[in-house]
Amino acid sequence: MEFGKAFSYQFEDQDWIKKILIAAVVPLIPIIGSLVTAGWGVEITKRVIRHEPQPLAEWDDFGGYLAKGFKVIIIGLVYALPLIIVGICPTILLTAPYSSNGNSETLMYVAYAATACFGLIFLLYGILLAFLIPAAIGRFADTGQLGAAFKFREVFALVKATPMAFLMVFLGTIVSSFIGSLGSIACGVGVLATTAYATSINAHLQGQAYLEATSKTSSY
Repeated sequence: MEFGKAFSYQFEDQDWIKKILIAAVVPLIPIIGSLVTAGWGVEITKRVIRHEPQPLAEWDDFGGYLAKGFKVIIIGLVYALPLIIVGICPTILLTAPYSSNGNSETLMYVAYAATACFGLIFLLYGILLAFLIPAAIGRFADTGQLGAAFKFREVFALVKATPMAFLMVFLGTIVSSFIGSLGSIACGVGVLATTAYATSINAHLQGQAYLEATSKTSSY
């Protein structure tokens, strides 16, 4: 993977200022703005997978980006569902001793032990999600089919084939999040611009990781 390329390819596009500025402003649209920007990111991922010479997507398909962004939310929710369930369980366990007529002290110790186990599961699955979701979005971007993101065996195979590639996506997300936060120095406008830039970074890395993973899986 060309990690640094994800941070520099934007500036090779002669219209990069316009594209990034639009990406910065679109999230200000109530309710749908963030979805549209997420869809724009999917289009960048698709363009990287297709080896387009200018991966930074144009803003010429607002409705299409909105639809893609909505599907990205669905992908995230489905993959996070086990995490949501695990997050609810500790709350139920901790309230059980108070609603029981039995030995509440013993139940409390059991509840705390179980909560610690659920916390560990929550952490481990959260890390796994950081690898699986970019792979799932890559499949969606490549095929244009939402169902492709939920072929869990294929998605897991992508991550298994090139875990280091998806680790780079994870690390890139951390770095881009830091870059996004730097915009606070320049007040709100700066945050919007750096967040848009961060979206373009993450999308490019997802495309790169997917390409590397598919090249490995296709050779098996």
